[in-house]
Amino acid sequence: MTPTSSAPPTVLVTGFDPFGGHTLNPSGQLALALDGTSVAGATIVGRRFATAASTVAGELSAALDEIAPDVLICLGLAPGRPAISLERIAVNVQDFPVPDNAGATPTDVPIEPGGPDGRFSRLPIRAILGRWQAEDVPGHISDTAGTYLCNQLFYLACAAGERLRIPAGFIHIPDTPASARFDRGPGATMAFETIRRGVELAVEIVVGGTDAVPAPVGTGAIA
Repeated sequence: MTPTSSAPPTVLVTGFDPFGGHTLNPSGQLALALDGTSVAGATIVGRRFATAASTVAGELSAALDEIAPDVLICLGLAPGRPAISLERIAVNVQDFPVPDNAGATPTDVPIEPGGPDGRFSRLPIRAILGRWQAEDVPGHISDTAGTYLCNQLFYLACAAGERLRIPAGFIHIPDTPASARFDRGPGATMAFETIRRGVELAVEIVVGGTDAVPAPVGTGAIA
C-alpha cells in the first residue's frame, strides 16, 4: 500500500458487539483495544458495530466518512474455528441462522439487490498468511464467511474498498478462553494476545506492501 500523502496511514479496524445472548465478543473487544495504537507507523482507529442488519451499513458509512481510512479491516467472531480466518469472498445474501440483536431473521435476502453475487477481499491474503506462518500465528484462508452479519459487513466493506480504492477485507477470529468460558463452554479457543498479534501482522503487511513471505503452494480453505 502506498499512502496518498506524507501523513501516517490510518487503518480502520471494526468489530461487533455481543450477539445471540452472549456477553462477550472478542472481535469488538479487539477493535476497541487497538483504537489509538500505532502499528508499523500506521494509526489504528477501532470501532465496534451493533450486530444488526438494519444499522451496520450506516455505521460503516459513518465511520468511513469520519475517519477516511487508508485501510479497512473488519473483524468478526467465528465460534468453533481453531485459527484466525482470512476470508476470501463475501456473497450477496443474508440468511441468518439466529436472530440479530434487533430480532431480524432475513432468509435469502440480497445484501445489495442487483449487486454482484460475490465480492473478493481487497487484502493481500496470501502475503498475510505467509507472515502468520513465519511468526507461528495459527491461521488459514477461508472460502466462506457465512451468511450472517459478518458476511454482510464483509460484502459492504469490499464495495467500499472498491469505491474508495483502498485495501479492505474481513478476518474471522476464534473464541478466546474468556468468551468461551463465560458464554459457550468448552471448545476451540485462542489467546487474545495471539489474535491481536495476528491482526497487527496483517496491518503491517498491508501498510508495508505485499512483498512478504509467500504462503506455501497448496494452502487453501479449511473453513
